[in-house]
Amino acid sequence: MYLVGAGPGHPGLLTVRAKALLAKADVVVVDRLVSPRILGFAPSHARFIYVGKASGHHAMEQECINALLVETARQGNVVVRLKGGDPFVFGRGGEEASACCDADISFEVVPGVTSAVAVPAYAGIPLTYRTRASSFSVLTGHMSISQSREKTEWGHVRSETGTLVFLMGVENLEIIIARIRQSGRTDDTSVACVHWGTSASQMTITGTLCLSIASDGRTRTVQISTRCKE
Repeated sequence: MYLVGAGPGHPGLLTVRAKALLAKADVVVVDRLVSPRILGFAPSHARFIYVGKASGHHAMEQECINALLVETARQGNVVVRLKGGDPFVFGRGGEEASACCDADISFEVVPGVTSAVAVPAYAGIPLTYRTRASSFSVLTGHMSISQSREKTEWGHVRSETGTLVFLMGVENLEIIIARIRQSGRTDDTSVACVHWGTSASQMTITGTLCLSIASDGRTRTVQISTRCKE
């Protein structure tokens, strides 16, 4: 069993180890955001099982995914669990690893390039900069809004925290912006929304917390949440 990170999307950002394991896979259990071009590295006999999750729609619940991994591995298959980004960064890879441990299934974790770092880099945004930010924090847009740990999470998001990176945050973007402002960030704080990062469809919208957004060389005053959902 291999828990493999597929990287942020571009096939060129797949690790050498991940590509080698795909080439000998019997079964590939794949997430929603993995590029179809990456799946082409698997052999012709490989069986693909889609378990992707979108907001409000899961092809398979996590407990069922865990059971599927255990069962297919027990059948003697070379199983590659292919997850977007890094398997242990908001990918629930830890739960899948725990399920393998509980079932006495041997596994290897293959790290992947996380979108939290790669996508800003592709957009020309350094997460740290000597005179501006000496640290960065990565948060999930889902957990920071809906989980019971919400207050604890936001308690650490202060004006001196450094660069903030939110993953999967478009659905709650208006709330996230409001919370960032409440945490002490000023209205002229620079912000960016990156859509389909590292892919040919990548689009970057930049602006500030006061909702002035520069796009295509023009400056318009619109709601950042509305613009980024287009």
